[in-house]
Amino acid sequence: MDIADLKSKIRTVPDFPKKGILFYDITTLLQDPEYFAYAIKGMMDMCREKKIDSIAAAESRGFIFGSIISHELKIPFIPIRKEGRLPHKTIKHSYEKEYGADSIEIHSDAIKKGDKVMLVDDLLATGGTIKAAANLIEKMGGEVVGMAFLIELGFLGGRKKLDRYNIFSLMNFENDEWDPENTEQKEDFSSPDVTN
Repeated sequence: MDIADLKSKIRTVPDFPKKGILFYDITTLLQDPEYFAYAIKGMMDMCREKKIDSIAAAESRGFIFGSIISHELKIPFIPIRKEGRLPHKTIKHSYEKEYGADSIEIHSDAIKKGDKVMLVDDLLATGGTIKAAANLIEKMGGEVVGMAFLIELGFLGGRKKLDRYNIFSLMNFENDEWDPENTEQKEDFSSPDVTN
């Protein structure tokens, strides 16, 4: 098994969640235990390269990978959620997305000053949400020692927004790799926007 095999497990779905968007669907990977384990091991190896105190991830698909990796490494997992979804006192960070403003929150006691934190997510697209998560951790006095992704959509340039961080991606789609044999919909489709 190699990265090309792993890429074959990512289903591309055109016009989801709306027309003109190409969605990179990881559920096909999650449904194959052998490939899922291979992906987790690859991401975990990326995290082991750094001395880290905890893993943080933004909802929701980041939770899938971040919680498993933190469990395997025996370090704390820190959920970063959309505004209003955490029950205790929180710290908030607002940011601009492609289609408007958004806010994320973290529990105020989740990170201590000087903690070394690895951010984990399923996909790096334009980089807006993961940069906001890094800003939130730094606002609390934590140090973001790296960012680990299952997939990077290199053609969207999200890495450029994050150039001061160590970025690790297991799979990199360098161009719009829509594969009509690996989709649920077989519609004519050209030059789509892409999202996670």
